[in-house]
Amino acid sequence: MAGAPIRIADADDPRIAAFRSIRERDLVGREGRFVAEGTVVLRMLAASHAADGRFRAESVLVLENRLAGIAGILDSLPADVPVHVADRAVFNTIAGFDMHRGVVAIGRREAAQAAGALIASLPSDSLVLAGCGISNHDNMGSLFRNAAAFGVDAILLDETCCDPLYRKAIRVSVGAVLSVPFTRGGSAQGMLEGLSGAGFEIWALSPRGEAAIGSIVPSERLALVAGTEGEGLPAAILSRFHTARVPQKPGLDSLNVATASGVALYQMALAKGRIG
Repeated sequence: MAGAPIRIADADDPRIAAFRSIRERDLVGREGRFVAEGTVVLRMLAASHAADGRFRAESVLVLENRLAGIAGILDSLPADVPVHVADRAVFNTIAGFDMHRGVVAIGRREAAQAAGALIASLPSDSLVLAGCGISNHDNMGSLFRNAAAFGVDAILLDETCCDPLYRKAIRVSVGAVLSVPFTRGGSAQGMLEGLSGAGFEIWALSPRGEAAIGSIVPSERLALVAGTEGEGLPAAILSRFHTARVPQKPGLDSLNVATASGVALYQMALAKGRIG
């Protein structure tokens, strides 16, 4: 279990420097560290720490009246993970705003897996989500939440996508960023060619897609590609791979990418017998 709680009475205490003003200075990009906020996300971080070590908890900061309620989660963390406890005034001063959840941790991602290695590790029957140019952190978090809900085996993101380990993306995903394997980097075209070469049937999601998403006959290895809002997927991708749409009433350009991907993944998971 994690170490005995350490009382923090001063917001300037150097032991909690990593937690200071986290809204203004998110830890993404700082040696692989990130902010995990809330009880559910802390539980996911602890589960990853115990299972495969892809993500590790470095330290925890808890509002004093939340300590008893998360005792079970803290018990699952290694003894060398410090747990800091503060009252409401000190806690909010440290965070820089009124963080009503009262639970926050600093996590660290171990060495990121390359796209090729992740693809090679997938089972013969796989469902993959690929993202191209996803720049909104709310959408990114929602994509991961959808993926977790519908049994997606991995998420591949190109180099133009925002970082899923941004605090808001992790929070919106309800910790799914820490449970669904993912990789980020390289060109969209290279990423998709890698999937194609590994036997994946690739479907690009677009309002002008040729097939209705519910009519797709699933293959053993299936990948859905989603693009950024507004511009959507590049023409080079739409002309290279199968295209699918979510049918809707006329008059609206398209659904939000998070909503559209949720509908599409539901249909694909249902067709593959993963849900229902």
